[in-house]
Amino acid sequence: MIDKIKQRSLPNQEPLAERMRPRTLDEVVGQDRAIGKESSFGQLLRSQHGYLPSVILCGPPGTGKTTIARVIADTSNYHFVRLSGVLDSVADVRKVVADAQTLLDQQAQHTLALVDEIHRFNKAQQDAFLPHIESGLLTVIGQTTENVSFRIRNALLSRMRVIMLDPLSDIALEELVHRALKDKDRGLGTLGLDIQPAAIKLLVRLAQGDARRVLNGLEWAAITAQMEKANILTEELVIKGYGDQPAFFDQGDDYHYDCISAFIKSLRGSDPEAALYYMIKALDAGEDSLFITRRMIIFASEDASCDPRALEMALNVDKAIERIGMPEGRINLAQGVVYLACCAKSNASYKALRAIEEVVAKHPDLPIPKRLCNAPTELMKSQGKSLGYKYPHDYPQGFVPERYLPTELGDLRVYEPTDRGLDAQIKERLKYYKSLIQQTTKQNLK
Repeated sequence: MIDKIKQRSLPNQEPLAERMRPRTLDEVVGQDRAIGKESSFGQLLRSQHGYLPSVILCGPPGTGKTTIARVIADTSNYHFVRLSGVLDSVADVRKVVADAQTLLDQQAQHTLALVDEIHRFNKAQQDAFLPHIESGLLTVIGQTTENVSFRIRNALLSRMRVIMLDPLSDIALEELVHRALKDKDRGLGTLGLDIQPAAIKLLVRLAQGDARRVLNGLEWAAITAQMEKANILTEELVIKGYGDQPAFFDQGDDYHYDCISAFIKSLRGSDPEAALYYMIKALDAGEDSLFITRRMIIFASEDASCDPRALEMALNVDKAIERIGMPEGRINLAQGVVYLACCAKSNASYKALRAIEEVVAKHPDLPIPKRLCNAPTELMKSQGKSLGYKYPHDYPQGFVPERYLPTELGDLRVYEPTDRGLDAQIKERLKYYKSLIQQTTKQNLK
C-alpha cells in the first residue's frame, strides 16, 4: 500500500494531537539535541542547500518522528510518498523506485520516501533500498521505536544516519498543554478553559514523555469538563478523562531491558531506594515477579559473592513468591531487594569464573594429574592413577601444601577475593595457604 500524503481533514474532525501537530521545525519542542538550531541535522534542514540525507528517526512513541518527517516533506521540493514496513512488499518498494526514476527523468524532481516502522522490513525489502539510497535517487526517512542496532541491517545503517529522539521532558509537555489551551485555531482556545497547576502535573506524569498521550489526555479532560459544565480542568477531571492508563513498559523491547538494567545497577550500586523504585515500576507495568527473582538470584552470586546469605535470601524470596503469589509477594520482594542492595559486594567469584573459562578455552586438552584421577580398580591403580594423592583431612589444619592444577598451568591464580564481607576472611586464609605452598616448594628445591 503506497499512499501519498493526503490533504488534512478539517480541524474539528481531527483529534487534538493531530490538529496541534507542529508545522515547522521551530514549533517542535523537546528535541533540540536532534533537530535544534545548534544540532548538525537541524542546521542542515534549515539551510538553503536543498540537500536531504537519508535518516532513521528512532525514539519512543509520541516523540515527534512523524511530525519531523512531515515538516521535512512540507518544506522541501521533493515528491513525497509513504511506505509501511507492515503493509508494503518488495514490489511496492520497486514501484516507488521506478516512479522516482521517471519523475527525476521527466521533471528533474527527487523523491522523499517516509517509511513507517522501517524495522519491520525484511532483508529483501531493506536490500531493495540500498542501491537507490546510495545513488541518491531516493531519500528515505525511516521511523522506528526499535533498537536499530538489532533490527536494521548494517548495510542499510551504513547509508543512513540515525537520529535519536528522546522522551519529551516535563517542561516540553507542559508547553504543549498551554499551547493547546490557548490556540483558538487548532487547539482548545475557543472553549475558555483554565487548568490547575496540579492537573498539568498529573497530565504530564501520566503521559510519560509522550506528546500524543498528553494531548489526548487533555482533550478527554476538556470533553469531560464540557459535559459537567466546568471551566477549570482539575485533577479529578484529568483522571476521569484519562481512565486506566497502563504504565509504559514493553515486555519484549528496549524499555523492558532498560528498566531491569537500572534495577540491577541500583542493587550493585547499593541504592535500595532506586532498586525498589525500578522494581515497583516494572511490577506495576506487568513484569513477571519470577523474572525479577531470577535476576536477583543471578545478582546474588555475580555481585554479592562475599556474602553467602545474599544467595540464600534471593532463593528464599523466589520460593516465597511461588508460594504466596502477588500482590502480597511484593513484601518478600522488598525485603530481598533491600538486603541485596545493602549487603557487601564482590564479583571475585564471577571474575574467577570468566578467567578460568578463558584458560580452559586456550588449553582444552591438558591431562589431569594422575594423583587426582579416580582409581576404583587395581588395574587403574597400577597405571598410576590416584598414586601420591594426599588426603587433606589426614594433615594438620586439613590442608596439604600443594596445587591441584595441571602442571602446565604452574601457579595460576585467578580468584582474588576483596576486602569486603566473607571475602576478607577467605583472602587471609588463601594467603596463608599460599605461603605454606611456597615454603614447601623451597624445601623441595634444596
